[in-house]
Amino acid sequence: MAAVIKTGGKQYRVEKDQVLKVEKLNTEPGEQVVFEDVLMMSEGGDIKIGTPNVENATVTAEVLTQGRSRKIIVFKKKRRQNYRRTAGHRQHETTIKIIGIDSVKKVANKKVAATSEVAKKEVAKAAEKKPAAKKAVAEKKPVAKKAVVKKTPAKKVDTK
Repeated sequence: MAAVIKTGGKQYRVEKDQVLKVEKLNTEPGEQVVFEDVLMMSEGGDIKIGTPNVENATVTAEVLTQGRSRKIIVFKKKRRQNYRRTAGHRQHETTIKIIGIDSVKKVANKKVAATSEVAKKEVAKAAEKKPAAKKAVAEKKPVAKKAVVKKTPAKKVDTK
């Protein structure tokens, strides 16, 4: 049985009892990790391809060590400028051992059935609750119109 899992932005083809190095996981050595991002599974001649993940499929692994990869040298240079810079980088990584690849349809169906019963009970309780009391809508009072004061035009003075 083999599977393709996604972790740390990368995809790995894994089999049972395989040891591989992946991007750093926040766990301690000896703990178990469950990968739920299973992109593909193959069981004998049966191949399941997820869209994007295979439903109810998990890969279980045990963390062996936490460490850092080998050093990568970063060298920068600009010609005729006497500009040279050297830096190094060591990426954090986790070594894991694949314990099992599971397609847990039976367990998932039981969980779905249990959660659907709980959901039905919650819906029934919500239906029993009284609907929220409607607030009394205040009637709009007619606005009194202001009296319009007519202005008389200013008298023209003849200045001839």
